[in-house]
Amino acid sequence: MADVVLGVDIGTTATKVAAFGSDGGVLADHAIGYPLEEPRPGEAVQDPDVILRAVLDGVREAAAGARAAGARVAGLSFSTAMHTLIGFDGAGRPLTPSITWADTRATAQAERLRASPGGLALHRRTGTPVHPMAPLPKLVWFREEQPDLFARVRGWAGIKEHVLRHLTAEWVTDLSVASATGLLDQAALDWDGEALELAGLERDRLPALVPSTHVLALVPAAADELGVPADTPVVVGGADGPLANLGVGAVRPGVGACSIGTSGALRVMVERPGVDPQGRVFCYALTAERWTVGGAINNGGVVLQWAHDALAPDLAEPAAVALLELAARVPAGSDGLLMLPYLLSERAPHWSALPRGAYVGLTRAHRREHMVRAAVEGVCLQLALVLRSLREAGGEVRELRATGGFARSPFWRQLLTDALGMEVGFPEASEGSCLGAALLGMQALGMIESIDVAAELVQIRETLRPEPAAAAVYADLLPLFDSLYDALAPAFVALREREAATPGPPGSPTR
Repeated sequence: MADVVLGVDIGTTATKVAAFGSDGGVLADHAIGYPLEEPRPGEAVQDPDVILRAVLDGVREAAAGARAAGARVAGLSFSTAMHTLIGFDGAGRPLTPSITWADTRATAQAERLRASPGGLALHRRTGTPVHPMAPLPKLVWFREEQPDLFARVRGWAGIKEHVLRHLTAEWVTDLSVASATGLLDQAALDWDGEALELAGLERDRLPALVPSTHVLALVPAAADELGVPADTPVVVGGADGPLANLGVGAVRPGVGACSIGTSGALRVMVERPGVDPQGRVFCYALTAERWTVGGAINNGGVVLQWAHDALAPDLAEPAAVALLELAARVPAGSDGLLMLPYLLSERAPHWSALPRGAYVGLTRAHRREHMVRAAVEGVCLQLALVLRSLREAGGEVRELRATGGFARSPFWRQLLTDALGMEVGFPEASEGSCLGAALLGMQALGMIESIDVAAELVQIRETLRPEPAAAAVYADLLPLFDSLYDALAPAFVALREREAATPGPPGSPTR
């Protein structure tokens, strides 16, 4: 009977569970979606227990599928979306929603911390940009804006810690997730004293730090819920970004991973933590010996969804296919139309929540196909800025592998390749974080010698080269695209100030 490890990826809009053999093959999988709620301006939250239920149901279904295929579930291993924050009472019950990376309520706190004399040093020491996505500014927001609730909270952690406590009764967080909180001193591999002071926290309000390969035991009730044997080991796992690199085989120096899902990111793996002097990139751990350096963008597939809703709601399903067919009618560069796709503000490489989306160069000659293409081009050009920043920070990127929902579109695959101006490989596996979690679990359980096997295990199904004419257009546009951020920065600030001055309902983050 073959052994499989269930890779459990707790994502922003869905939990995906897949049963992987040691050869990387999938024997069974299951996915369950859930909403990202935006009840008030700036909020982007979820119900922790809805996500917990999705994890339990997804694992149970995938485990049943693996057994039906004649396999034995040898363990579970977890991946999670980074930067989530939940406040818990003394019994481990959530007192807050799960505050996601997309929540911008802490914009004022993040901008203040960034502008402070120690702001850049904090970024460089913790590896986490000082941005409202991160738990540190969120904690400062809670302390300042909801002090009564802040005082009642006995523990702060993310969504994966909530799930693991339910499954194992252990209150732990792994190095990978901790490295993306803004609270970890990456050189010391311990909670950062200055960051804790800024947050107003004592160490006992945070989970115990453990390696990402740490193994926990299921409690009997959880084993029954999951439909797996009581002795099934649980590997703590890590954060979805570093695990996505592992899942696409980008584990060696110079091999980068690019992903576009709801959001997007571009990362390369290194052996020691470090951030460039200007603080344009992040640094997050996979293990104590493997770190990813790069940048994330807020606006990936969400931009295409907006384009459908706002520009082409009449197009038949599947909307993404019809939209991209529309965009393909227009030449590279959208006939002089640019879009800054900052619908959910933005992260890398500027790390500010102030930006807003903008079309620049709009004329009477432009039609909705131009606007759709410019939106998709904006996503890819933003990733090109991340790639440039990574290289300027000293990171070598000589090979790139890309994954995510966007890769289902031949048009978008080629557009990304042209915008980045380098060859891009597209792996067979489409869910990199799931496979990455499973491979990390296999190493922890002794099923594979090292996660280095991912470099050979992951097969590239297609490699695209830039089309010279289109690549030249995007190379020419990139400096202009980049300059628009600084040119529009005063307008971004003014719009934020106007929003802050507008009375809102009780509890609104702008009050």
